[in-house]
Amino acid sequence: MKEKEEKVLSGQASKEQIAMWKKEHRDVFEVIATDKVCYLKRPNRNTLQAATDISEQDGMKSNQIILENCWLGGDPEIKTNDLYFLEVTPVLEQIVDFGEAQIKKL
Repeated sequence: MKEKEEKVLSGQASKEQIAMWKKEHRDVFEVIATDKVCYLKRPNRNTLQAATDISEQDGMKSNQIILENCWLGGDPEIKTNDLYFLEVTPVLEQIVDFGEAQIKKL
């Protein structure tokens, strides 16, 4: 039986590179747009603030801010080609995870 060949996407990072990013940023997200891939980290407070400030006036600019500031690597055409950019934008909100804190009255 033949082993299933993994398709190599444009911009694909090595396992070693992904491990380095995970060590530095904890969470790393792989986002695939057709035949290209990029890697993003979770946005920090400053990135979220900048994206939130502009979101009501320009939602696309807000997505661009998140993509640009969370970018770790991948095919840069995802940032510049509208086809790929528009494919990626619907999933950007998934990298914004506030977690769930717990509170206990003492």
